[in-house]
Amino acid sequence: MEPVFFVMAIMGCDDAGTACRQERVEPIRYESAAQCEAAMPAALGRNTDLDYPVVAAACRRDARRFADRVPMPVGPRS
Repeated sequence: MEPVFFVMAIMGCDDAGTACRQERVEPIRYESAAQCEAAMPAALGRNTDLDYPVVAAACRRDARRFADRVPMPVGPRS
């Protein structure tokens, strides 16, 4: 059995936070979804330079599949 790890995708979204496009993947690997989700606020803070009204993050089990979680958005930028 291969080890399981999680990575965090950073996405740019429309004003409603619904139409999102993956823009980056954080380089850190997490051993659990909970660790990944706990790191979201800091990761979102590092990625405010994206040119989207809403920046969101989602943890993925590996490079191929998103975890069953709703993206955590950052509100519209001023």
